[in-house]
Amino acid sequence: MASAETAAEHERILREIESTDTNCIGPTLRSVYDGQEHGLFMDKLEGRIRNHDREIEKMCNHHFQGFVDSITELLKVRGEAQKLKCQVTETNQKLQNDGKELLTSMDELRQCRLQQRNIATTIDKLTHCLPVLEMYSKLQEQMRAKRYYPALRTLEQLEESCLPQAGSYRFCGIMSENIPRLRTHIRDVSMSDLKDFLESIRKHSDKIGETAMKQVCVLVCVRERASQQHCVWTLLQGQCTETRRRPREHI
Repeated sequence: MASAETAAEHERILREIESTDTNCIGPTLRSVYDGQEHGLFMDKLEGRIRNHDREIEKMCNHHFQGFVDSITELLKVRGEAQKLKCQVTETNQKLQNDGKELLTSMDELRQCRLQQRNIATTIDKLTHCLPVLEMYSKLQEQMRAKRYYPALRTLEQLEESCLPQAGSYRFCGIMSENIPRLRTHIRDVSMSDLKDFLESIRKHSDKIGETAMKQVCVLVCVRERASQQHCVWTLLQGQCTETRRRPREHI
């Protein structure tokens, strides 16, 4: 009876040891050593330890193959993950390179569009400037040819029409500033040429008069000759008419 009670007490103590924190089993172990059956308790404790060892070994044997399979699968996953990592790295590098090319192409496209817009703007501005340049070139040609009156008309058209339509460009401002000087130059040159012409007429007035008289004489002679020829022609026509009438009267 005492042995059964001792065994039950030892079982209780073992369960308490298994379920209690190791920091709190001091009183429990003291109660074992205070009794007379501590040797029996040690045997029972060793038996319990062996049972736990067998359960642990059994559990390890039961899960070992799964553990090995898991490790093998993990290694495979690791290899696949490494391949995937390499593919991702390669894809990322390719995307980076393609992205750089795309950015370069977009930048070139932006530059081309900017140049296209600038060219269109330049063409539009030149369209407004060309009449000014053409008119100014025409003015220079007229001045070189000493056609001063048409040059004044061209200068007036340039000042009142072409330059205001062209816009506020530097060369337009220079032309506007030069217009009074050009007008004064045309006036001075015209007066100088007129004075030279009048002086030339004064110097050669005798020859001019002589030539004019000769031309008048020639003209008078031509008119007199034409008048005589007209009279002769009229007389001949009258005689012809008279001759035609006489045969008719005879008949």
